[in-house]
Amino acid sequence: QVQLVESGGGLVQPGGSLRLSCTASGRTVYNYAMGWVRQATGKEREFVAAVGAAGLTTNYAKSVKGRFTISSDNAKNTVYLQMNNLNPEDTAVYYCAAARNTYTLALLGVDYWGQGTQVTVSS
Repeated sequence: QVQLVESGGGLVQPGGSLRLSCTASGRTVYNYAMGWVRQATGKEREFVAAVGAAGLTTNYAKSVKGRFTISSDNAKNTVYLQMNNLNPEDTAVYYCAAARNTYTLALLGVDYWGQGTQVTVSS
C-alpha cells in the first residue's frame, strides 16, 4: 500500500507561480512512477506531468510543457511540481498519483491517488 499526501495549493494571480509537493509512504513506494493529474470543475481528470521511479525520465502534457517542471527527491520520497506562468485554465484540483511507469500514468492508469489540493488562478 502507498499513501500520498499533497501540499502547496492555493490562490495565485495569472502569471504567478506555485509549487506543489507530494510525499509518499509505503513499503514499495520506490517502485512507482509519480506524477500529477488535475480535474477542473465539470471536466474529466487530465494528466499533467510524471517522473519515473529513478527520477530520470519525465513526461508532460502539451498544455503545461515549458511552464511546469516535475522533479523528485527520492531520499525524501517526495515529488514536486513547479508551476510557472499560471493562467485561469490551470485552475483545478491537483491530485498526486503513483503508477507503474510514466506512460501508464499519462494514460491515467493510476494505482494510488492522493486526496488532492486546490489550485485557483484568478485576479
